[in-house]
Amino acid sequence: MSKPLPQPNVVTQRFWSSCKDGRFEFQHCKTCGHSQFPPRLTCTACHGADLDWLPSSGRGTVYSFTVVHRAPLESFKADVPYVIAIVALEEGVRAMVNLRDVDPETVGIGMPIEVFFEPTEGEYPLPQARPR
Repeated sequence: MSKPLPQPNVVTQRFWSSCKDGRFEFQHCKTCGHSQFPPRLTCTACHGADLDWLPSSGRGTVYSFTVVHRAPLESFKADVPYVIAIVALEEGVRAMVNLRDVDPETVGIGMPIEVFFEPTEGEYPLPQARPR
């Protein structure tokens, strides 16, 4: 059974295209300077629509995490246990990603991470993180 694949729309297409090119990008409001992720139509701070895209270094730290022991779908059963983390990127945005290449017992708040892109069966790779 296949895992769900990204389904880009008018708001997220730029993000998924950047992933395809090996870049993690986030939105930045030209009006108030607020940075945000995930992508939205308007700024979550000032509600302005003058949004730009900026690249992330892909470096950050674990802000929060959970270890998944029960697969939400049959297609994830072989992956358990796995770590889902909220990572705080150096640029100030947070993103939810799978934390790969790590023993779940060793994960901790503040752990340095780096984003990488994992190929999928579809067109767009998924941003993931691993310890750095």
